[in-house]
Amino acid sequence: MSRRLSVVMIAKDAADLLPDCLASVAWADEIVLLDSGSRDDTPGIASRAGAKVFSHTDWQGYGIQRQIAQRYASGDYILMIDTDERVTPELAEQLRQALAAPQPGAVYSIARRNYFLGRFMRHSGWYPDRVTRLYERERYQYNDNRVHESLDAPQAQIIALSGDLLHLTCRDFASFQRKQLNYATAWAQERHQRGKKTSLPGIFAHTLGAFAKTLLLRGGVLDGKQGWLLAVVNAQYTFNKYTELWALNHGYSEKG
Repeated sequence: MSRRLSVVMIAKDAADLLPDCLASVAWADEIVLLDSGSRDDTPGIASRAGAKVFSHTDWQGYGIQRQIAQRYASGDYILMIDTDERVTPELAEQLRQALAAPQPGAVYSIARRNYFLGRFMRHSGWYPDRVTRLYERERYQYNDNRVHESLDAPQAQIIALSGDLLHLTCRDFASFQRKQLNYATAWAQERHQRGKKTSLPGIFAHTLGAFAKTLLLRGGVLDGKQGWLLAVVNAQYTFNKYTELWALNHGYSEKG
């Protein structure tokens, strides 16, 4: 017997993205959306599409928010996605096959195809960009990380599914940059609270390393103009993370 699937997502002000996302998973047994205080029609769009909509505005980071969202689900398995992601028909078929004969205790990884300034990237560390998103509801959940959260299943067998999850990572550069800055700040705050430190040489070493890793080691040069731009963006993001951590270490940031 096929296991019941709950598609779970967290959202805020995603009215422009949500319809296509919901349409791509309309075949699921249940869709659960946890809203964190949208000012647009995100909850209404989800509700009219048949999703179960809940609200939690006490934001404690992405990991905790995903944990809370999962508590509202009732399916045997969870598929955790974001509002800027779309399940392709090929991936949907793979998911249905996995649910028809699941491997107990296993979790399932999915290849994301990430969109950056007019192009779905093929290299640069942005493809296949495998993420573990399908798992047993009663066995696993996400960790507590404020950003860059992931499924907490260290001993689980990981089964790779074919088919892509389309991720509209960067449609608008200014919005993408604001999001990246928020991620960098949260990352630095979390590391600072854990007693992590950095130095000026460390800042520049990590920054240059991020540029070289994206462009050369991960083949960004093969992604053309977008590959070069993404290498710079990754270097900038890394610079922001470590500079904010350095500022917190020395009491130069109001966030501390």
